[in-house]
Amino acid sequence: MTIKWIKTVHKGLRYYEHENRKHGKKMDRYYSIRFKVGRKDYTYGVGWWSEGIPDEARQKDPNIGFEEYCLSQIRIYKANVKDGSGPKSPKEKRKIAAEKESQELEAQVRKEIENKTLTQYFNNDYYPNAKTMKKESSYEKEEQHFRLWLEPEIGNKPLKDITHLDIQRIKKKMLDAEKSPRYIQYVMATARQVWNTARRDGLITGDSPTRSVKIPKFDNRRQRFLSPTEADLLLNTLKERNEQVYQMSLLSLYTGMRASEVFNLTCGCIDTKRGIIMIMDAKSGKGRAVFMTEQVKSMFLDMHRGKNSDLVFPDSKGHAYTEIPTLFRDVVAELKFNDHVSDPRQRLCFHSLRHSFGSWHAEAGTNLYIIKELLGHGSITLTERYSHLTKGTLQNASKNIEQTITRGKKQQGANVVKFVG
Repeated sequence: MTIKWIKTVHKGLRYYEHENRKHGKKMDRYYSIRFKVGRKDYTYGVGWWSEGIPDEARQKDPNIGFEEYCLSQIRIYKANVKDGSGPKSPKEKRKIAAEKESQELEAQVRKEIENKTLTQYFNNDYYPNAKTMKKESSYEKEEQHFRLWLEPEIGNKPLKDITHLDIQRIKKKMLDAEKSPRYIQYVMATARQVWNTARRDGLITGDSPTRSVKIPKFDNRRQRFLSPTEADLLLNTLKERNEQVYQMSLLSLYTGMRASEVFNLTCGCIDTKRGIIMIMDAKSGKGRAVFMTEQVKSMFLDMHRGKNSDLVFPDSKGHAYTEIPTLFRDVVAELKFNDHVSDPRQRLCFHSLRHSFGSWHAEAGTNLYIIKELLGHGSITLTERYSHLTKGTLQNASKNIEQTITRGKKQQGANVVKFVG
């Protein structure tokens, strides 16, 4: 296309017409401006007539025509070239406008980040990510903690404005609602986890406001464990009622496996030749080997073995259990194991089978570090709850201190006699 420029009656303003596109009844026009400063010529395109006048110019003069607008651009750019200020061309003007828009957008984003509320961050960032990274039971508990306790009190507050006083009020509300120290700790852990994640995301700085809030002390460690006679009574009763619940209970009692490990056990993890069960996804994060007793091995040999990927103990729909069937609790109630027991730590539950396994080992004199490995504890601290059961350890310590005191008294008496004599 050969461009044929057409001069207007205005100095420095010209245009050419589009080959076939019209604007109204006339052919569309592309306007260009020209001016000279000193000995240098400046030529810039303004735009198509059909594109109209920018809002910025329209706001200054609602009645301005397109050619008048082009002439105003000549005056502006010519003045800017002369005094060296402002944009000296449409390109430079667009660049300045783009930079300004970018800065305004950046400032807006920064402001939104600075004022992001706890609810916005939890719903839009933290919780969706938690659902991809954590177990369902974990992220559902966090959602419950947030919905029931954190959101009502500080949900609409910007993350940066949350203080330990806010957390202190939440703790007081839970105490007033007679929530257990353990439950309060869980809610505080959720608040801390959300805060620390937001800090890693660069939204806030500083320590979690939960850090300076004291949590009531508690000891929720289960103390109840079965005697061998009680264990036999429980297992025999379960066997009469339901073979599968009996088998799951037997396995936990004689191997110390967690409920989740029993529920998710697959056939490929069982090696009856070597008498080993491989736990692939333990709670501690690393696998371990569980050793079968002869009774456990006999149980597996009598069972039908499926494919390696098949669950050993599937529920009625072929899925893994998420909790022990209610039959277990019914039998415990029938045997009156929990009658007149109000302290949860003393009540018998499925976890008591695993605890009985650890307690029996401690009573038999098994080294605590061996018990730690058998139970798959991530830290020896968890295993130390069995230290008071270790055969003779505390009793001997008490006897030793008693003997030391007695010897001291005798020695003191002998010294007194010798001095008097």
